[in-house]
Amino acid sequence: MICRVNEHGNFVLIDKAKIPVKLGEGGFPDGNIAETAFDRGIQSLNKLQQKIVRFQVDKTLAFATSAIRSSKNGKEFVRKVKESTGIQIQVIDGDREAELIYYGVRKALDIGSENALIMDIGGGSTEFILANSHQIWWKHSFDLGSSRLIREVNPSDPITKEEIRHLKEHLQKELSMLWAACEIYPVNIMIGSSGSFDSLAEMIWHRFHTEENPLVKTEYHFNLEHFDAIYKSLINSSIEKRFKMKGLAPMRVEMIVVAVIMIRFVLKQLKLSKLTLSTYSLKEGILFDYLQKK
Repeated sequence: MICRVNEHGNFVLIDKAKIPVKLGEGGFPDGNIAETAFDRGIQSLNKLQQKIVRFQVDKTLAFATSAIRSSKNGKEFVRKVKESTGIQIQVIDGDREAELIYYGVRKALDIGSENALIMDIGGGSTEFILANSHQIWWKHSFDLGSSRLIREVNPSDPITKEEIRHLKEHLQKELSMLWAACEIYPVNIMIGSSGSFDSLAEMIWHRFHTEENPLVKTEYHFNLEHFDAIYKSLINSSIEKRFKMKGLAPMRVEMIVVAVIMIRFVLKQLKLSKLTLSTYSLKEGILFDYLQKK
């Protein structure tokens, strides 16, 4: 994301790009990022460096999350990126990642005075934050990113009922801290942070044509009946069929099934009645945090 800061201290988007690197693809042999994924990451950052030069960027902010912080060769990756591109990557822990996600969501919409559950699904980790507009009450980063869930389930094509059951049992156990936190800080709304939630909102828009494309705004309120309809389509679909689904970004075709199962499982487990999309997430949170400190 390339921006300029205007006279009011707000950012104006100049250019935006998403490159699916998939650092977790192929698992983590001996605890390391696989060689092909490692090289793909370096190549992707070289492409972004070309944009940085073209747009004459003054300040570059680069952050690494789950895959880098949890792999043995993560530090080597950071070093190679610096050598190859000049970009200095800052590796952040899950707590800081969750905090920055909150800053992004808070800029996208008015959370309000009542508590909300913010959910951000990454490849390596998923962050949950319990917060309102004023403060964070609780946050945690779980090693339950979509890449890790795929390795846990090794789903068929399409996924089977037994595999879905196994995934839900895994989530029930691994998210015990979340269930306990929601007893202390009750919520009735989930805010999904960008990523898979973007794709789900766009798929709903393409199927039901209820309003203008939700991704032109910073927030979108899901109709849960429409969400359930998309959920059923996804869990019954093959990869080939998902490539043809309108609104589903190709980079999310492989991951979207485990992601939507986790989203719906959390909604049902906590009996949440509302689901909202924030099109801002970690990267916007990083930017707003930087501008505020400036």
